[in-house]
Amino acid sequence: MKHLLTLADAPVPLILQWINRANTFKTLLRTQNNPHLLPQPAHRRTLAIMFNKRSTRTRVAAETAFSQLGGHPFFLSPSDIQLGVNESLRDTSTVLGSMTDMILLRCHLHEDAEMVAKFAGVPVVNALTDMYHPTQILADIQTMHSAFGASGTHSSEMTTGSLRGLKVAWIGDTNNVLHSMLVTLPRLGIHLHVATPNGYTLNPRVHARMHQVLSTHELALVKWTHVPEEAVQDVDVVVTDTWVSMGMEQEKQKRLRDFEGFQVTRALMERGGARPGWKLMHCLPRKQEEVSDDVFYDRERSLVFEEAECRKYTMMAVFEHFLQASTSSNGVASPK
Repeated sequence: MKHLLTLADAPVPLILQWINRANTFKTLLRTQNNPHLLPQPAHRRTLAIMFNKRSTRTRVAAETAFSQLGGHPFFLSPSDIQLGVNESLRDTSTVLGSMTDMILLRCHLHEDAEMVAKFAGVPVVNALTDMYHPTQILADIQTMHSAFGASGTHSSEMTTGSLRGLKVAWIGDTNNVLHSMLVTLPRLGIHLHVATPNGYTLNPRVHARMHQVLSTHELALVKWTHVPEEAVQDVDVVVTDTWVSMGMEQEKQKRLRDFEGFQVTRALMERGGARPGWKLMHCLPRKQEEVSDDVFYDRERSLVFEEAECRKYTMMAVFEHFLQASTSSNGVASPK
């Protein structure tokens, strides 16, 4: 892989490698508190963090991750650089690629991310587009592995069978997080039950990509419904997200009406028959209409803050991979 634009491009062994490296980083930083033992593949190397959308977790995770790997990250906001406005996207990509070692990109259109990757000449990591959010799903997988492990053993090493049979419910919109789950979780043997309101259909490109990367057996692990109670039946994890994504603020009132009955509550999970030890995940920021306070702040149920912390560890694993890959292809690391 030259870039990470979608996890559909990442083979399962590479995803497992990233999760295991993320677990190593988590152990060094959280459990052992030994940051001096971290590898330094980013020494004298630079990361351009180019965002056209707001960010809290992704930005902080990226800056701290790249810094602790020995490198220099720098942030370019819409007020610093406007993609495709004052300069063509192709020209901006070429210039940034000539001066940096890697680009982390958050933009509106996935086609823009593909354009940057085509002309930058350095690895490009997708930090969110309208179509995919791959770094979020890596954090989600690490969080689920930590909570459920290999057949409940909480093994520190993730293998192809570690999460096989796990049942996950998605309650919400057909957005970039769901898209990334659809092309990734079934390949790990995870069942995915999706509940969306009537009229909220899957992006045709994502539908086509699913059928490219998933086997017939893996496609059968995905179930669809418009009834949240049906989606949460017998599940281990319920995942939800914002109903009003950035740029959709004008649709807020309509969407709140459309999603009536989709709030994750204890009552919903009980009516649907979720497994007794079910957990909640949410990529944040969270609004109360999406999940009730008593679930969101329940330390026994909610994994949301561990999920947020895992953004950093999985980002470190991805950065290390592409830094090492670029070093191997060039023979030496050449800071720009």
